[in-house]
Amino acid sequence: MDIARRHTADPLFRLVAYALESAHDRPPATVWSAPHAVRLGCPDVVAAVGWPVAAAAAPRDDGLVRLSSLAHPAQSCELPLTGPPRPHPEWAARTYALLRAMACVGYGRGGVDLHIHSTLTAAAGLSSAEPLECAVALAVADLHARAPQSGRVRPRPPRGRLAALARMAAPHGDEALREAVLFARPGRALHLDGGGRRRIPFDPARHGSKLVLLVARGDDPDDITRAMKGALRTGASAAWWPGREPGHSVLLLLPQDRTTSVRTTVAEEFRTRGRPVPRFVNITVAGAARREE
Repeated sequence: MDIARRHTADPLFRLVAYALESAHDRPPATVWSAPHAVRLGCPDVVAAVGWPVAAAAAPRDDGLVRLSSLAHPAQSCELPLTGPPRPHPEWAARTYALLRAMACVGYGRGGVDLHIHSTLTAAAGLSSAEPLECAVALAVADLHARAPQSGRVRPRPPRGRLAALARMAAPHGDEALREAVLFARPGRALHLDGGGRRRIPFDPARHGSKLVLLVARGDDPDDITRAMKGALRTGASAAWWPGREPGHSVLLLLPQDRTTSVRTTVAEEFRTRGRPVPRFVNITVAGAARREE
């Protein structure tokens, strides 16, 4: 796969492919993307949003994983997939746990070179852990399926199986967000109920609205609450936290004809108080994780 030099490829995936080649002296055999995900105002309704993470991977045959990340260029690591785990950087903890869990059941046991990257930083208030887990799991599963065994192609593990392995490796993770990352569709939300999932229409633009992420740019926890109240007071139809708990950002549903007034009012209030003006970022309702060709 020479996606790094393919001019028609998305720049993000070209970058991740090139970064793997630069870090580990070999091109990727597969590149996967996975969307970030958010809750939609209640615990069991989620959607994927159009900011991807990416994972580029190449197989090994020595039982080792070499991990690298654009966000941590000085903290690459080489670790065993079986036997006692070795000390590793904090950023690699969940990825390493997932890879060991997959190796235990035969996926990627031979080893892998892996490079990961998220388009969002923690300041945006969305969790990158679940989409990175899913991109990594799908990349390793893809390598597993492509490796011939006794002349036969191996079956690709189903996404539900990969979700279960991610849950086992990181039980404190957000299972609802994983579901959105793995099973979402554009213009649809997922309603999770009793272990099942149902896709429901969720396309704000069709109803004259915008879905917007409002991101605070200060350390004062009251900033995001003030911004949310100001948006609701000025005309936002709804506002809610994108994750399980309050954080640095809030999701807003804005009528098209109120978007400018909400942005202007919130910005002016923050300027008056001498605080950094929050960012307003438009959101698209995206599809699930996929292989990038």
